[in-house]
Amino acid sequence: MNWEEVLNKLETGEMRAAEPSSGDWKVNTNVKEAILAAFKAGENISYEGIYKGFVDKHNLPAREFSPADGVRMVPGGSSVRRGSHVAKSVIIMPPAYVNTGAFVDEGSMIDSHALVGSCAQVGKNVHLSAGVQLGGVLEPIGLSPVIIEDNCFLGAGVVVVEGICVKKSAVLAPGVVLSRSVSVYDCINERKLEKGAAIPENAVVVPGSRPIGSEWAKKMGLNAYCPLIIKYRDKDSDASLELEEALR
Repeated sequence: MNWEEVLNKLETGEMRAAEPSSGDWKVNTNVKEAILAAFKAGENISYEGIYKGFVDKHNLPAREFSPADGVRMVPGGSSVRRGSHVAKSVIIMPPAYVNTGAFVDEGSMIDSHALVGSCAQVGKNVHLSAGVQLGGVLEPIGLSPVIIEDNCFLGAGVVVVEGICVKKSAVLAPGVVLSRSVSVYDCINERKLEKGAAIPENAVVVPGSRPIGSEWAKKMGLNAYCPLIIKYRDKDSDASLELEEALR
């Protein structure tokens, strides 16, 4: 299958950069290879029409939508690139960007200044608040992309990079940063998650800090950033996160 066929199947959702597999996720390296091949085959051109003044690869233009697609893409500078899947009932507020290989499932909202990076996977009914950044992961091709499972809520300014997986119905409070270099502390189960481990289902994560152990750091009163799981979702937290149906 050539890169053009793969990009077409990515847009329809027939193929994905990563897929659920027995409670985990399996990376589709063929998809990543095809996307890299598309970049290599692409030639920079000047775009015309509504994209006049922009220069990009000729084979990776921005997608266009119609009411039949069921996607509400509000005017104001957003872009969904070729080879990404945006399902019905998704709302994209401007300006936002969805990059090649990304997958955004039904009922999700991408708010202003949000980025869904290359191959990132966003589940059903996910809310990406203003300024959320989901990092792109194309290389190495075997590395899992960023994955946000169904019904998650990501507050303003959240950053998730380096292939971190956020499990179903988790809540990331504004300002949380998740990467493979930062440990997450579960204050409910009194444990430290392995670096790069998935955020558990229903976890509520907030920005936190912990003292740095060296004598000099102690003397200076220095602390290192670390995300903290402070609770797991219950009826009260679910009610506070419900999206108004009128928005849809």
